Amino acid sequence: MLLDRHDLALFFRLHRTLMFYVNQRLNVVADDLATPEEFASLPPEARLKVRDTLVAHMDLIDSFTSENPAQLPEDELDIVRSWRHLVAGKFYAFRELKKHTVFLSSTDPVTAYGVLALSQPFEELIGPYLPVMTQTVLLPFKGKIVYDGLISRFSISFGSGIKRMLSESFALAKQRHGIVTSLPIPATAKPPAKSPRAKTRVATNPKEASAAALATITGLIDQFCHEHLNEEYASVCRKLAEKLARKRPSPLIQGNPNAWASGIVRAVGGANFLHDKSQTPYMRASDIDHYLGTSTSAGTAKVAAIRKLVRIGHFDHEWTLPSRMDDNPLVWMLNVNGFMMDLRRAPREVQQVAFEKGLIPYVPADRA
Repeated sequence: MLLDRHDLALFFRLHRTLMFYVNQRLNVVADDLATPEEFASLPPEARLKVRDTLVAHMDLIDSFTSENPAQLPEDELDIVRSWRHLVAGKFYAFRELKKHTVFLSSTDPVTAYGVLALSQPFEELIGPYLPVMTQTVLLPFKGKIVYDGLISRFSISFGSGIKRMLSESFALAKQRHGIVTSLPIPATAKPPAKSPRAKTRVATNPKEASAAALATITGLIDQFCHEHLNEEYASVCRKLAEKLARKRPSPLIQGNPNAWASGIVRAVGGANFLHDKSQTPYMRASDIDHYLGTSTSAGTAKVAAIRKLVRIGHFDHEWTLPSRMDDNPLVWMLNVNGFMMDLRRAPREVQQVAFEKGLIPYVPADRA
């Protein structure tokens, strides 16, 4: 579904006016631009620089609405003010519905946004075959969500396992907030129907309890990975378990260790597409629960808790197996001067600068 043509004209007028102001204030693009219309005629890579500058300096929205250099009426200023609630980042264009296109956030907890296209359908912009990973900025506009007119797509194809995981994420997102169609996200948290009874607990040293739980859980993980996966998975799963144990209070001291072990393996497996049949090794989430002696509902609950605590997402480089790092596109795809560039194919000096800034885990040209 496209934005109404009258609203479309209003959106573009307000957006280019704000972008023109940002460029004037910070001189992002050196061209001598006299009007917002001249800014709108710049090539996409130049406008992308200004857009990214706004995202990094959100206070400029307040400055713009306070100064009101374009003498906008109050109702139009309110629209620009609402853009303080923009959401920028990478999204999965996941599903076309009658009223909007569903964009899933790439970070946990996953949120499903219902987004309207502007003057062209998303099918023409990013292709008809979904899901597609994109990078853009979502903006509130008159009770709807639109994108800012600049969208990049990643040339990544998704197998059946990844599509299944995205479907699970979509289902969880709908349970949490539904499909979000306005920004900011309305508060939908509900109090529990019944207050749980307080339980009498035996006093114990939290550090000792955490260490004991960690030892039990890593023992289960090591045995499972030795029998069904490999040492790489065991190492990354131990790393995640240790990170959870360091939290204060550690969540590992509450609940069944078998469920925590399953949740940790499933979380790391999700980041490495363990549940995709095209991958080796491959294992279903329900089989992990079974082998680790817990129920599917308990394993699913622990995965959700872990993703909330640690924010593990698909292609998350911190939890990617070392042998898969070279093939993880999100590790290497960076925005360079307004263009998406694969750093694996960049000159070594560019890779070195990105490595020194902490943007990539190592210099690909130096990897033997």
